[in-house]
Amino acid sequence: MYKKTSETKVLRDPIHGYIHVDDQVIWDCINTREFQRLHRIHQLGGDFQVYHTAEHSRFSHSLGVYEIARRMISEVRSLKEALKEEEKIQVLCAALLHDLGHGPFSHFFETITQVSHEQMTTHLILDPKTEVHQALTRASEDLPENVAWILMHKHPNPLLSQIISSQLDADRMDFLLRDAYETGTSYGTFDLERVLRTLRVKENRLCIKESGMHSIEDYIMARYHMYWQVYLHPDAKSYELLIQLFFKRYRKIVDQIEPIEIFSCLLKERMTSEEFILMDEYRMMVGFQEALKSKDPILKDLATRILDRHLFGWIEDPTPVQEQEKKKELIQRGLDLEYYYYEETSSSKAYLPYQEQDQRQTIWILTPKDQLEPLSYSSQIVKALLKMPDRTKKRIYFAKNG
Repeated sequence: MYKKTSETKVLRDPIHGYIHVDDQVIWDCINTREFQRLHRIHQLGGDFQVYHTAEHSRFSHSLGVYEIARRMISEVRSLKEALKEEEKIQVLCAALLHDLGHGPFSHFFETITQVSHEQMTTHLILDPKTEVHQALTRASEDLPENVAWILMHKHPNPLLSQIISSQLDADRMDFLLRDAYETGTSYGTFDLERVLRTLRVKENRLCIKESGMHSIEDYIMARYHMYWQVYLHPDAKSYELLIQLFFKRYRKIVDQIEPIEIFSCLLKERMTSEEFILMDEYRMMVGFQEALKSKDPILKDLATRILDRHLFGWIEDPTPVQEQEKKKELIQRGLDLEYYYYEETSSSKAYLPYQEQDQRQTIWILTPKDQLEPLSYSSQIVKALLKMPDRTKKRIYFAKNG
């Protein structure tokens, strides 16, 4: 039904060795402008300002998710047997295209547009004007709709969505290994080969044989360390905060200054597909460079800080005295607290690497008796992790003196 490429295409990859493509629709999707745009979107938002080698893109990650999904449906016998041929193509397309809607600086961009990357992804896939929609339709008229259903967890076969987005999915497996490699943080690694070898399907759920439980413990602990050491790094947050404050200021004064044409689409209620496709990190940087000519001193200063990496300082769990002293110092320096002081409160429970609040969030272990049980029943490590007390953290950010 689906056309194959004339020969297997391979792309060199530092995590998987090779990315293998032998379905024409996958190759066609890779060559669309929407997918090629992901070359120009950093995978880790502001983290490249902390880990200087973290220059990898959403493009390389998306290819990695596709490759893991391809291996899952071809190497895990029970999964291979559970899927129809057309479902295999659908899930491979979903794996490849799952991050199509990410904007500049990845998740952070959503705070500017108020549109989630999941919404934008399905919008691009379903928009008849996009090249990716046309590539999918050439393979099958209903392929765009089926891919969107997988990403929205609405597909009739829930297994397909589990492969892309669950506690045991191709997305997490790739970004943990890739982000650990690119940042040089070895504690983000785990044994992917063992996970794939012990992966099974039971009662229409992805699960792990009991003999593979320890590799899953490593996988979860890798997520734990990567969240606290990489993804939530305060200096990365500081960089993203500068961009957030820049647009807060820009929105406030845009009617009083000469507008920055590149940013005009960001002030609209909803960007068109074409506007979104053109909005990448290169374009954002040109906009910040344009802002260096602004007559508004705050906008110009924030643009300078973004371009030259003059990050805010920060204090973890400050005392009331520290907060007041810092505010007083900023005021004495003539700085507006609205743009040069920021408070953030977060819950440690919100960033637990694994939870079992419902069946969708649970990793299931297949016992020797051929029964399913939650991971926490078998793993003392995971049981202890779930019992961790919730801790509220407060952090203040401020413009450093000098």
